[in-house]
Formats: sequence, C-alpha cells, structure tokens
Amino acid sequence: MEQRRAGVGLTGFASMPPVKATRPSAEELEVLLRIRGVLAGNPFALLTGAGLSTDSGIPDYRGPGSPPRSPMTYQEFIKDEANRQRYWARNHIGWSHLRHADPNQGHHAAAELERRGYLTGLITQNVDRLHEDAGSANVVDLHGRYDQVVCLQCRRTYSRRLLAGVLEELNPDFLSRAAESGLVEIAPDADATVEDQALISSFVVAVCPACGGTLKPDFVYFGENVPKERVERSYRMVDDAGALVVAGSSLTVMSGLRFVRHAAKDGKPVIIINRGETRGDDKATIKLDAGVSESLTWLAAELPHL
Repeated sequence: MEQRRAGVGLTGFASMPPVKATRPSAEELEVLLRIRGVLAGNPFALLTGAGLSTDSGIPDYRGPGSPPRSPMTYQEFIKDEANRQRYWARNHIGWSHLRHADPNQGHHAAAELERRGYLTGLITQNVDRLHEDAGSANVVDLHGRYDQVVCLQCRRTYSRRLLAGVLEELNPDFLSRAAESGLVEIAPDADATVEDQALISSFVVAVCPACGGTLKPDFVYFGENVPKERVERSYRMVDDAGALVVAGSSLTVMSGLRFVRHAAKDGKPVIIINRGETRGDDKATIKLDAGVSESLTWLAAELPHL
C-alpha cells in the first residue's frame, strides 16, 4: 500500500516543483509595514486564491505567465455525455501524472494567524484543501474540494482517490495508451491535453455505485453557483472582521470580488496582496504586488499579540 506523508492533501494535481518563500524586498517591506499598522490588534478575514498555492507547485489560472485556458463549464458537462467522457478521460490522465501537493509557508502562516486569534475566518477560492492540511480550522472552501466527487442524482459523495481506482479497473490499459499517444500539458484542474480522439472515445466513465447517476467533482464549475450557505458564512466572517485581506487572488470572478465590495462598502480596510493587477484594486486601501507566501509569513511573525 502506498504510504503518504503526514499533512499531504488529497488534491493530486500539482505539476510544478514547489518553491521556498523568499524574503520581502525593501520596497515590499515598506508596504508590509503599512499593512501591519492597519492590522495590528485588528482581527481580519482572509480571502485566498490560486496565487497562494503556486508555491506548492499548483499552476495558476490567471497569474503572470499563465497560458490561456478554457475549462469545461457546468452546462457543457451536464448536457452532453460525450463531454463527460472527454472530461473524465483527460482528468484521469491528469490525476495519474500529478503528485500530491504539500502546504507551503503561506498556508502555515495563515494557520498561525488563526491560532493567534487574528482571523475571523478564512475564505479560500482554492479547492486543494492545503489550508486544512496546514492546520487551519475555520475555513470556507468557497469553490468546493478536489478530494471528493458527488453524484448529481442522489447527492452521495465519494473519495476521488477511490474513484481513481474504479476508473483504473474500468480502463485497465488506458494510461499506457495515453502515454504512447503523447501527453501535451497538465492543467491546474487536473485536466490534460490529449490529441488522440480515438483514445478519448474509448474511455469508460464511472457512474454512482448507489444509483447509477452522474458523478461530478465536488467543486464549483464555471457557470455554476456557489452554494448559498458558503456565501452566507463568508459574509459573516467579513462582517465580524475589522478588515479584509486578499492574498493571491486576481478577483476575476464575482465569487471572491463580492466580499471585497462588501467590506469596502462598510468602510473596512481592504488589503490586497497579489502578483499583478486584480479586479478589486480600485477598492484596496493598500495594494502589495508581491509574493503571497513570504508576505503572509512576514505578517504572521511581525503582527503584535492581540
């Protein structure tokens, strides 16, 4: 049986080597000192995005240098059996090629900030569960989670690792044939680019073992709504906070941007830490264009005790 290291998530889709956080530059340190002044003694809500997990080796969708991507939408997935076959075939290849990701220093810094009482809650747009692996407890997985799948008919959930074994049994030589056909690229959502359409069309898709229904990864697709209870819980975290910190999100989608607008409307400071521009920059009290892991690590070390 495969032995897993302690603290390793069940995400299975990191494809870049992890990196160590570096120390902030002099210019970044100047902005961090301003951020410390706003947050000192002031519990805040933390919203994280893909830019936090890149240091764990998980590719970003929209960060600087990220290639353009066209992930399958929810509507495409549910309306067409051929689309589901293509999705699961490519996802099975991506899952098999990609290793498990470890939390990085930024995830551990967020957990430390929670232990010290600085967080009213943590809202993450990531589905990798690395915050939980690092020890964070009060987390809203806004877009769901990669370590399980859900039946769209009976709503039962199953382990993604278990499904991988089922797909292996249904398609015993599929991965070897895929290797022979050539793997072009692994995407951030465990998708894989495959040119061999005959290979894709041969794939046998698993169904729910309880009711025979359609299985779907238990995360929010593009074109799908975030469950209401997650949104309401996230708003409560922002309402209970004295400020909102955004770390590693471009805020391109409304699911995250709404909390920035909500905090700004209430007159609360909004701190944005991200490489590159974000859709919420006009609402930011302070914007820091810097690495997320090192910035959160610095804040966890330098914020005074409450």
